[in-house]
Amino acid sequence: MSGLAAGIRLAHFDQRVCILERHYTIGGLNSFYRMGGRDYDVGLHAMTNFARKGDKKGPLAKLIRQLRFRWDDFKLAEQNGSSIRFPGMSLDFDNDITQLENEIAEKFPGQIDGFRSLCGSLLDYSDMDGGDPLFMRSAREVMATHLSDPLLIDMLLCPLMWYGNARENDMDFGQFCIMFRACYLEGFGRPFKGVRLILKNLVRKFRGLGGELKLRSGVSKIHVDNGHAVGVVLDDGTVIEGKRILSSAGNIETLRMCDDISEVDVARAGKLSFIESISVLDKLPKDIGFDRTIVFYNDSERFHWERPEDRLCDVRTGVICSPNNYVYDAEEGELPEGVIRITTLANHDHWCALPEAKYRAEKVIQYDAAIESAVRFMPDFRRHVVDTDVFTPKTIRRFTWHDNGAVYGAPDKQLDGTTHLPNVFLCGTDQGFVGIVGAIVSGISMANRHCLQV
Repeated sequence: MSGLAAGIRLAHFDQRVCILERHYTIGGLNSFYRMGGRDYDVGLHAMTNFARKGDKKGPLAKLIRQLRFRWDDFKLAEQNGSSIRFPGMSLDFDNDITQLENEIAEKFPGQIDGFRSLCGSLLDYSDMDGGDPLFMRSAREVMATHLSDPLLIDMLLCPLMWYGNARENDMDFGQFCIMFRACYLEGFGRPFKGVRLILKNLVRKFRGLGGELKLRSGVSKIHVDNGHAVGVVLDDGTVIEGKRILSSAGNIETLRMCDDISEVDVARAGKLSFIESISVLDKLPKDIGFDRTIVFYNDSERFHWERPEDRLCDVRTGVICSPNNYVYDAEEGELPEGVIRITTLANHDHWCALPEAKYRAEKVIQYDAAIESAVRFMPDFRRHVVDTDVFTPKTIRRFTWHDNGAVYGAPDKQLDGTTHLPNVFLCGTDQGFVGIVGAIVSGISMANRHCLQV
């Protein structure tokens, strides 16, 4: 999505743009597929950074303005409301920070003043260029200067890490600010038709401006001559020349493609990958007592955000999401079937090492484990399941090409988008903005910064 956004922005200024996609379809991790007559979104639980039609501030308003879309091109429905559930404690929140504030005042009365001061300490989006030394500070350390209860710190971090943190067990304070605003101050929304609507509109706009999109056209090499990139070589040997390259492949993955670099530090790659278990129901979730849009759960005393090293999956923490539980327009009605999606942490290397028969068997086993873990925090829906699917880190690797199937890329972000080459730039996850809106804003920002001011 960052590439499509950058392409649209540049095409508006009459630059000739070609987007190269290795996969057979568009979108990267935020894509979709069809199986058994049903459409499945990959990656999309919710769009963060929700804004109502006509809002002037925030990332969503910026991308609509910069890419010259209409608000109805996205037509987001608001969440019903979400929850953070830990043993013996639950916090509800929606797209108005007041509900979360009231919940904390009731359940953590000694922490409410600290929470308000934490909200006041957030860095602005305009400061997200790494210039502020606070950006690289530990989020946990900054939070501890405002809050003294480790349970509340863990509960507030849980959704932010699940929705955009590549670093194990902690996050940079700058990234914390981005995600805090995205999830708590702006909140969640979703188009009725899911990610397909967004991708369709991005592609239509790009092609309408004369942009060229090539699917099944993976880049095998970035050719460098005299310290500048002069073009790319595709997997089939085709050479395409270009003045500038924006790469959403990831920082390490991009460096590996440059033919002037013999080795890259693979240890810098991200480690965090997921397994997602999708259940199609014979009833809507609300009819079995589940009306939450998203539930972020954790079953242990402390929140562990790390790759499971000794097992395929770690079901101690997870995300339960239902695309049914949004406030859709009355004209659109309700989605035709009930859907529950459960996401848990997984180990990419273990999944990719499995023989095919064992891989298929483990998908069933881990689906059952994820559901069994999740139903402790929601009504048990298992007798209503009519169809299932599971995608693993192996799937994520195929859709994104990220090392380790890392959903949020490398822990160290390149906020200005620069690389060792003066005309190769990063956009997307490893530049630093995550999620659908973040990816689109990243593409716009990097195009503006590096390709429209030369």
